[in-house]
Amino acid sequence: MSTISEGDLRYGVDEADPGEHVYRDDAPPAGLRIKETKEVYEGEVTELTPAESENPLSGYGKTISHVIVGLKTAKGTKQLRLDPTIYESLQKERVVVGDVIYIEANTGAVKRVGRSDAYATEYDLEAEEYVPLPKGDVHKRKEIVQDVTLHDLDMANARPQGGQDIMSVMGQLVKGGRTEITDKLRREINKVVDRYIEQGVAELVPGVLFIDEVHMLDMECFTFLNRALESPMSPYVVLASNRGNCVIRGTETEGQGGLVAPHGIPMDLLDRCMIVRTYPYKKDEVKHVLETRCKVEGLSVSPEALEKLAEEGVSSSLR
Repeated sequence: MSTISEGDLRYGVDEADPGEHVYRDDAPPAGLRIKETKEVYEGEVTELTPAESENPLSGYGKTISHVIVGLKTAKGTKQLRLDPTIYESLQKERVVVGDVIYIEANTGAVKRVGRSDAYATEYDLEAEEYVPLPKGDVHKRKEIVQDVTLHDLDMANARPQGGQDIMSVMGQLVKGGRTEITDKLRREINKVVDRYIEQGVAELVPGVLFIDEVHMLDMECFTFLNRALESPMSPYVVLASNRGNCVIRGTETEGQGGLVAPHGIPMDLLDRCMIVRTYPYKKDEVKHVLETRCKVEGLSVSPEALEKLAEEGVSSSLR
């Protein structure tokens, strides 16, 4: 679930327009569950030995030439001689002897699954996750399931750095990107996503986008949101507002106050919404909430104080 507030739209800190801000929060909730069958080496690590050699670039120090990794499954064991770049991935995953891992044969990507349950201790509570010893051979074909958002795909393809398959794209995900993504790129990404869904490689996972204080959005944002909702990949959108009839932002002109609409939402968008009306708490309900909270916190409050707090909650709010 993704949440967007009016501050995200009114006070943008980069070159992206307000519609782009809406898209950044509209795209992340909508995701893909991608399934791919890949060749992997999977098992419990029984050996992890880096081999050193003289550094050919200088006469001082040594460098890692390769790494020997031993993997064990319920069916057998296998010793692998791996490239030093894979050793760096092993270090990033904090892999040690006794961990269950898998290594993709094509890309060399390393994934730590957890600690082998053979190393489970007698403690009742631990931060470590223990997993059973993998079955079958060490070298096998495995179905890998990963979740990725549509916005991550957009950002990865806006700055391509590697292969074109879907898992390579996922490895290119850029964090904190601030470059505006063009409509042309989004259309191309949507075509690829549609193809993967038709082929059964991926399935669409709709999310939820919650927009608080929706009356603070302007007409440009509403136009973009209206168009985005027509996409089959759009998430479920929940709009929240505490306003009645008010001016739609962005429609004001000189000498005129602008268009007035319920909740500050254009009528064409409002007609597509299901309105769920909420009511303020009554005094008895506020008092019951306060009594329950006092019990949870272990506080002793007199009936007169509860009565006073309940009246204050009705006149203002429970906050």
